[in-house]
Amino acid sequence: MSIQEELINWYEANKRDLPFRDIKDPYKIWVSEIMLQQTTVTAVIPYYNRFIERFPDIKTLANASIEEVYKYWEGLGYYRRALHLHKSAQMMQDKFPREYEDILALIGVGPYTASAIMSFAYHQPYIAVDGNALRVISRLYAIEENIALNKTVKKITEIGNKLVIGYDSAKINQGIMDFANAICLPVHPQCDVCPMQCYCKAYSTNKQEVLPINIKKVNKKSISYITGIVVYDDEVMLIKNKNGLLENMYLLPQYEVESPYSFIEAFKEEYGIELEVLSHLKDFKHVFTHRTWHMHVYVFRADKRSIDFYTNKKQQELTIPTAHKKILKYYQG
Repeated sequence: MSIQEELINWYEANKRDLPFRDIKDPYKIWVSEIMLQQTTVTAVIPYYNRFIERFPDIKTLANASIEEVYKYWEGLGYYRRALHLHKSAQMMQDKFPREYEDILALIGVGPYTASAIMSFAYHQPYIAVDGNALRVISRLYAIEENIALNKTVKKITEIGNKLVIGYDSAKINQGIMDFANAICLPVHPQCDVCPMQCYCKAYSTNKQEVLPINIKKVNKKSISYITGIVVYDDEVMLIKNKNGLLENMYLLPQYEVESPYSFIEAFKEEYGIELEVLSHLKDFKHVFTHRTWHMHVYVFRADKRSIDFYTNKKQQELTIPTAHKKILKYYQG
């Protein structure tokens, strides 16, 4: 059985019952997708039902006043989305576009929403790439590049578009969404019950807790680090900072690099120790007076010990800055 068949079978057995599922009306699908931008499914459902009851088609929405549209949007937030719907409805008149480029030209519609409409309404072979698809596909294919970069999104989109050829793209796209929410979770994915375990390259290489890598660029006053909890047995590595900010304090090793794999290379060059990345712990932010640290924390296992490794008890004797103390506290539970 193929990845696509496994996913579709799982989806058909486990899919969520949503009012905008299993419908063909592109107008209603479009409304739901705009509402779902930056808003959870649970929050959207009552607003969607009320909105569609009042504005059941393009013409009704186009002929309504913007004040009334806002009233039916009230409480959902991001009111610009309602304005975009109203303006686009007036542009369309009675007929919803059928071509990808024409849908993409609608106000407030990006590549994800256009692809979702093409898939859900017209069953065309488009992959709808959101955070769910980025996570699932990056794990299935063990993609180690940063998904915050456009080139990585493009790569994943190309893989996804090949996946849907010859299959019902709507079931695959909706399957990925539900699968990402139930099984392929952002943290601690449920690999033991995953029907695609045998296809998953992240699982076979023990990278499911590391991928996807998602490191966003920050402004010049901020620094983005890969910060390491480097362990050997029950000890963690802490380095005494010799100068500059936090001088003479003990820090977790960290580098301004793009991924945990770049961290491994920089670490080996500096300390001569081989590392294996075990998991992504969490992202932390610490604000100093003149700068901000964005710390993407990963857990690594060292292949040998050095004098810079300390037990939990020994750590109590060291002066560790708050930025890293809160990371250690989270790690130690």
